[in-house]
Amino acid sequence: MKIVFMGTPDFAAISLEKLISRGHEVGLVITQPDKAKDRGKKVKFSPVKEVALEHNIPVLQPEKVKNNQQFFDVLKEYNPDIIVVAAYGKIIPKEILELPRYGCINVHASLLPRLRGASPIQHAIVDGEKVTGVTIMQMGQGLDTGDMLTKTEVEIGDMNYEELHDVLSVKGADLLVETLSLIEQGKVKPEKQDDSLSTYAPMIYKQDGKIDFGKSPEEIERLVRGFDPWPGAFCNYGDMTLKIWHCSKVMEETKEENGTILDVSDRGILISCGGKKLLADEIQVPGKKRVMVKDYIRGNSLERGKVLE
Repeated sequence: MKIVFMGTPDFAAISLEKLISRGHEVGLVITQPDKAKDRGKKVKFSPVKEVALEHNIPVLQPEKVKNNQQFFDVLKEYNPDIIVVAAYGKIIPKEILELPRYGCINVHASLLPRLRGASPIQHAIVDGEKVTGVTIMQMGQGLDTGDMLTKTEVEIGDMNYEELHDVLSVKGADLLVETLSLIEQGKVKPEKQDDSLSTYAPMIYKQDGKIDFGKSPEEIERLVRGFDPWPGAFCNYGDMTLKIWHCSKVMEETKEENGTILDVSDRGILISCGGKKLLADEIQVPGKKRVMVKDYIRGNSLERGKVLE
């Protein structure tokens, strides 16, 4: 089966590597244009491009895929049996969705119809889902609304975003290979999504990491895990931005103003939030690395009674 693969980040690269290692014929890879990153503004290839080049697979990086006749003609000439999409980052137009014999399938990191959208892994943690997973779906013109082909589940537990991402990327790659086999054998059974059960996981921006200490300790702890390592959960300590990288719930009640530093010790910073308490034990200040609070307070002070905002 001739495959075109469309994807960009690490999550997609794992799936591409798995397809290649299992001997699937991936003849063309589509990924986002190269971008200058970091302070040196050096151009970095996407993880998917790195994998494709390593295996000598031709790569296309169109600025746009909609109304791009030249790009469409290249796809048409290759004449794929199926297009596999994983975190590509652009909307796929109808003419491309309908081009391959088996259409386009998507590796989506949630248990659809829950968490449709751009950031399902982060929102699974932040929204308090107990279980998430990967769904392989037949792509249509709606946003993650196509028929579901296969699923696999993962218990979230206390994983942060990075940990959950790594588990789901491997699970998704394995499920993709299984699903392609079912498609080739004519054994796949599409299942329509129940729109009444759908939830949405919108794109995340840096400001979304701002901590609201009016929320419960549980909600803040999930925000911290869900946004680790990016954008990070943060607040203001006076004029300084303070990032919290790890915390735990302390269910004792307090009447202190939300955000008040109740205590500072080797255990961490005890903070009032939502009428209860939160213990932050790993932090970061501007220009410095992440450190445990017990190490930070060896040479720095955090004032009890100060209100974090």
